[in-house]
Amino acid sequence: MDSKKRKNFAIASLCMALATALAFLFFHFVPNNGSNIALIYILALIIIVRFTDGYLPGVLSSVIAVICVNFLFTYPYFALNFTLTGYPITFIEMLAVTLFTSTMTTHMKEQAKLIAERDKLLSEAEKEKMRANLLRAVSHDLRTPLTGIIGASSSYLENSASLPEEEKSNIVMHIQEDANWLLNMVENLLSVTRIYSQSSKIKKTDESVEEVVSAAMNRLKKRIPNAAIKVTVPDELLIIPMDAVLIEQVLFNLLENAIIHSKSSEAILCYVLDDNKTVTFNVKDFGIGIDPGRLPMIFDGAPYIGSAESDSNKGMGIGLSICKTIILAHDGTIDACNHENGAVFYFSLPKEAAL
Repeated sequence: MDSKKRKNFAIASLCMALATALAFLFFHFVPNNGSNIALIYILALIIIVRFTDGYLPGVLSSVIAVICVNFLFTYPYFALNFTLTGYPITFIEMLAVTLFTSTMTTHMKEQAKLIAERDKLLSEAEKEKMRANLLRAVSHDLRTPLTGIIGASSSYLENSASLPEEEKSNIVMHIQEDANWLLNMVENLLSVTRIYSQSSKIKKTDESVEEVVSAAMNRLKKRIPNAAIKVTVPDELLIIPMDAVLIEQVLFNLLENAIIHSKSSEAILCYVLDDNKTVTFNVKDFGIGIDPGRLPMIFDGAPYIGSAESDSNKGMGIGLSICKTIILAHDGTIDACNHENGAVFYFSLPKEAAL
């Protein structure tokens, strides 16, 4: 007997035993009331077909239930009498209830299985799409800094004797900037690889929102010391389930993108909003905004060819794609929109972990 059959047998046996015990208790206090006892068995049959697989457990249990009503609770007691008035009706009713409930339950289980399989396929398709977009973004965005590093270092080595000190310093500074950008990209790629290696299931712990924001700010100040950012968090202590390192990476990416791509000298606003079920992190700039044609796919990671003004810097596709991957793994949402003086990126995390 396989595990499924053993499970069906155990559920059916337990339900019939409990129904019989309850029927004896009811019969002791209210004798000669076979119709209500039959209802007890019908309830047991409904439970059996709900929690077992196939039609056989329910059909066999309905036969046993009718025999129990006849043998135990119908005069003459402890004797089978198939000539009793109404006995065929009782049997047919129980069998009909069992078959109908079995059919409906089996159909619901099959539908639930199909929905689960479809959701799994959609999830896998979304992951494959994000992987493909990430690969395209990597191949697109790596060229610029690597070409810059190779070109600048070659120029320095070939012409170091004739170059003035100021130009040498500029060359080294550009090499350092491109190297830092590549380092940040590697950190992003390590973050998303960590999620994929865990099948998009991350380990969440209760973390302080204020501490995560502070960690992202400290990291950004090391990367861009002169960054102007105003931070606002709620006065009350907010503790939500998250992977603090990954959420810090998301905030860092959004803040860095706002500073580099907004083309604004005004301070970036980073503020946290709290409502009943979620906590929302916002990064708002006061710059050139986002091309409306790019907004629908800005988190897809695909390279974007826009205006020279808005895309003169290195693309931000990889960082935003990884932000989306991290937030979805947290069962949250992420989006972006333009406002009258720039753009705002925001993501929300649930206060309670999804079951």
